[in-house]
Amino acid sequence: MSSNDIGLKLHISTGTVRNYLSNTASQLHAGNRFEAARIARQKGFL
Repeated sequence: MSSNDIGLKLHISTGTVRNYLSNTASQLHAGNRFEAARIARQKGFL
């Protein structure tokens, strides 16, 4: 799902989505959103 799609669904700006995803990836020590999702799944967050 793209940042734009997420923003439209949640009624927030694309920039806000990118910021949240970037912060989440950073906290998980992931290089990108896909790696962050993989790590979150491994840790049982998803």
